[in-house]
Amino acid sequence: VSNGNVDSCGIDPSIGMKTHNEIFQIAEYTQNSLLLHHVTINQMYVDCYFRDYLSLATLAEKYRMKTQKKRVMDFYFVFFQGIAAMCLARDTKQNKWKEIGEKSVTAMTQLLNHSTWNFENKLFLLQAELNYLNGRIAIAEKSYVASIVSAHKHRFEHEEALSFELYGIFLVENKKVAKGLQQLENAIEKYKLWGAKKKADAVLEFIDLIKRTMCHRDCNHNTIWGHTQMTWR
Repeated sequence: VSNGNVDSCGIDPSIGMKTHNEIFQIAEYTQNSLLLHHVTINQMYVDCYFRDYLSLATLAEKYRMKTQKKRVMDFYFVFFQGIAAMCLARDTKQNKWKEIGEKSVTAMTQLLNHSTWNFENKLFLLQAELNYLNGRIAIAEKSYVASIVSAHKHRFEHEEALSFELYGIFLVENKKVAKGLQQLENAIEKYKLWGAKKKADAVLEFIDLIKRTMCHRDCNHNTIWGHTQMTWR
């Protein structure tokens, strides 16, 4: 680290970096609810984008049990938990996940009343996932597209990428593979623009998996497409 960065950012290179678990433990030990909030949201962010949905859901429940305080960034909690829950609901068929997803849609609908700019694209994506879960395929597809358009309009590049990605997976799972692959390619480009190279590489690996699978049609469908098994690190 250069002296300029140390002076401008307050970085002390002699201080070791802490892992997420270490920071979480510090927050718990000191009963620092603000630190707990930030470290939880940060990890949920990572878990959502790398599709580690069971980890996300577990963390969300742990956080909920530790604090009832309302914070400005709680909308991310609603958004990430909703996406994770509805994917888990499709995988496990457990009604508890569907209920969490439905509550997330309701909460985001209320947030939309305060800011269309910040919450419209998030609501459309949650609605897409819920409609997909409920078997409303045509409506779900329109909601995915609406989420992409809204995220682009409101300049949420990373959420536009996420919408492209989930739309692509939706299409592939509904046997529109060619169209789905194009959406995943779009997601890669958006992730690259966002600077998320590791995530872009993960989506590219997923595309390669899809193409290899197309050459082995006798593979078990659930093994290939299972959401909870496809955690990308």
